Amino acid sequence: GLDHATLPRRLPAGAARNALDCALWDLAAKRAGRPVHQLLGRPAPQPLVTCYTLSLDAPAAMAARARSAADKPLLKLKLGGARDDDIARLAAIRAARPDARLVVDANEGWQAEDLADLFAAATAAGVELVEQPLPAGHDDILSRITHAVPICADESLHTASDLDAIAGRYDAVNIKLDKAGGLTGALALACAARARGLRIMVGCMVATSLAMAPALLVAADADWVDLDGPLLLARDRPHGLRYDGGTVHPAAPGLWG
Repeated sequence: GLDHATLPRRLPAGAARNALDCALWDLAAKRAGRPVHQLLGRPAPQPLVTCYTLSLDAPAAMAARARSAADKPLLKLKLGGARDDDIARLAAIRAARPDARLVVDANEGWQAEDLADLFAAATAAGVELVEQPLPAGHDDILSRITHAVPICADESLHTASDLDAIAGRYDAVNIKLDKAGGLTGALALACAARARGLRIMVGCMVATSLAMAPALLVAADADWVDLDGPLLLARDRPHGLRYDGGTVHPAAPGLWG
């Protein structure tokens, strides 16, 4: 007897609710003989440029990985080490890939006293976005610092109900279906975030194409797309998404929706 209206009363927002919410949308599409985007009144998904993640490593190693990903135009750099090491990583990666667009995920790993130096380095490297520089719950200083690079909330924001708490601290939000509790919650969060003037990244956990396919509907009008989860796995599921360099293509009917 579950549906999209009753599911939030049975499960909190999280990965389990995401799985059921997206399964319900897939079931509704199969019963109606129409794709999910039509049921939602949204345009058909289109190919999108996605981030390609470089895991935290020594500056030279990250620069080498950036150089080897020459077909990926948008790189997401996992940082969060010591201040000087992260500054060295930024400089090395930019030197290795002067053509690439860069975003940074600090994973709550920076220190408040280092923010000025780290944001200066990010600005010098042409970084477009810095994601979650400080730990969730200890990020109030972000409302008082000057920063040329936009700051994106990840761990500090899960659902639309968290938007009040981050007001004035962040310029963008990372919407993940596993955090928002499914496609339904993610679309609601995207609408509420846009109404507040926030920019949007649509992100993911490390997961198969089945987890990425619904997120493509939210990502259609996002400022940044980070749906490279299947590329970080040894093996994807059948009918998986097609990745062409840095571009992810819409799901085949055999996968979802």
